[in-house]
Amino acid sequence: MDIKRTGSQPTRYGPADTFTGTVFIDSPFEAPDPARVGGARVTFEPGARTAWHSHPLGQTLIVTSGFGRVQRWGEPIQEIRPGDVIWFEPGEKHWHGATPTTALTHIAITERLDGKTTNWMEQVSEEHYQG
Repeated sequence: MDIKRTGSQPTRYGPADTFTGTVFIDSPFEAPDPARVGGARVTFEPGARTAWHSHPLGQTLIVTSGFGRVQRWGEPIQEIRPGDVIWFEPGEKHWHGATPTTALTHIAITERLDGKTTNWMEQVSEEHYQG
């Protein structure tokens, strides 16, 4: 058993090459081999979002507070709120983040395949984000 105490790991900023706006990543967890699950609590300030990306084994998001947006490639933007659970299929191109006026926090859970959890792509333009 391994207990990660709140505050035992520093908050880090989401890097500018994979996020737009201010994003905080807290309490990342990653199970040791042979398990392959990992995740984090991610907080997006209003207007912040991920770049387009996909996951080789899919991704689950659990919204814990605020309001946000998600979109998969070629489909309309959808709003998400606390209690919503979102599943992105393996290889599905998507993005997620806060609304323009409200912050969002979610738990993101992914699995490693050959050591990789995420395939990052281009940034979501402001025009595209606004819908």
